[in-house]
Amino acid sequence: MDEFLDAIEVETGANPRYSVIWMHGLGADGSDFEPVVPELGLDRGPALRFIFPHAPQIPVTCNGGYVMPAWYDIISLDSSSRTVDEAGILKSRQAIRRLIERENRRGVPCECIFVAGFSQGGAVAYTTALTHTEPLAGVIAISTYIPSVALIEAEATDANRAAPIFAAHGSDDEVVSPELGIQARDFLAALGYDIEWHDYPMPHSVCLEEIHDIGRWLRARMTTG
Repeated sequence: MDEFLDAIEVETGANPRYSVIWMHGLGADGSDFEPVVPELGLDRGPALRFIFPHAPQIPVTCNGGYVMPAWYDIISLDSSSRTVDEAGILKSRQAIRRLIERENRRGVPCECIFVAGFSQGGAVAYTTALTHTEPLAGVIAISTYIPSVALIEAEATDANRAAPIFAAHGSDDEVVSPELGIQARDFLAALGYDIEWHDYPMPHSVCLEEIHDIGRWLRARMTTG
């Protein structure tokens, strides 16, 4: 990876006080979630900088080795589990950490940075945020799962034990089964994490109700002072 991932940036106002680093799903790119920003209803609150990084192009084993944008390789998958390349997850985690550090240098402290992601991007969001050494503002995990429970168990930090988590899933998801999302929810709830769970009658996608719920959740966690 380059020093910083290429990314699309959208600011809701001048001099952003908060940042959201939002990772796309397998085979997509940073443009995938750029259109949601106006739908979040954040125009009256503090200014935010949304960062939508592009994943690198790598071969993905479960897709026949086809080269596509991916945060890590998926070796195999079924309805209730994933076999993934943990080294690739760690490499992506480091790339997101560099983006967090860059936001710090731009004047946005960790406690004002949200880490978000959809599907494979959400798996990286979970891994990055829960193991980060400084408290973050929160995690948005959409239609996703925890790719390595062992990694979280080994490297979860006290700094983010209290980080709020918005987790959501489509009840008709045919790509990342609801079971995987519920497994992640229950694992984190058992460890005492503050996780807010939503499900929606939809496939592997997002819906307007979900976007509005995310906007409400974000507004509740930002101060105007």
